[in-house]
Amino acid sequence: MQEQELGQQLCPKSPRNILFDKYELGRLLGLGTFAKVYHGRNLITNESVAIKVINKDHIKNEGLMEQIQREICIMHLVRHPHIVELKEVMATKTKIFFVMEHVTGGELFNKVFEGKLKEDVARKYFQQLVSAIEFCHSRGVSHRDLKPENLLLDENGDLKVSDFGLSALPEHHWSDGMLHTQCGTPAYVAPEILRKKGYDGAKADIWSCGVVLFVFLAGYLPFLDENVMRTYTKVFKAEYEFPPWISGRQGC
Repeated sequence: MQEQELGQQLCPKSPRNILFDKYELGRLLGLGTFAKVYHGRNLITNESVAIKVINKDHIKNEGLMEQIQREICIMHLVRHPHIVELKEVMATKTKIFFVMEHVTGGELFNKVFEGKLKEDVARKYFQQLVSAIEFCHSRGVSHRDLKPENLLLDENGDLKVSDFGLSALPEHHWSDGMLHTQCGTPAYVAPEILRKKGYDGAKADIWSCGVVLFVFLAGYLPFLDENVMRTYTKVFKAEYEFPPWISGRQGC
């Protein structure tokens, strides 16, 4: 659906794309499988926001409504300087709108894609990542999909953790006290997840943080192989080597 069509559907008498008499819908920022993200403006405060527009029929057909509800609950729990803020959620009969903090610096992945980070820069980002994830764990939240693509940078160059769509709460643990849903990105997930065993979500996040730190400093993944099964074997054995340019003195 084009931006103009969306705006006319929501507010047909308005010459602009206005949501609930509060937000002006602007340019398209990104596309996902089930959502589109637009730039928005709060008409009361003039604040820039990002508005994720989710099609209800799509997520109902895929059985994802419970996941969306969980994501909303979790994002309200984890308000932290280094986590993208969910400001409010609105809905019509056909769509759900996440109004979020507009983070303008792009994905940290793009910086890493250009090459390894300097150690002091990597240290700063890693400290901010650990601060955010430690806070999540203190609220009982496991992120479960930590990777540079889900780490954004704001206008000040500070890190913001995003995308809590796969996150879990204590009530999602089985009777053994463990999580069992296999999720995340294979190159970053802990070996117990790849082995399809029960796992501690917080410990799995810590493993992913370690992989992210390696990527910051090396500029590439520690366990990458053209053959997926060999990649898994490297993960199971924790088989990796630091490149020679890493000083071995990184501290947090």
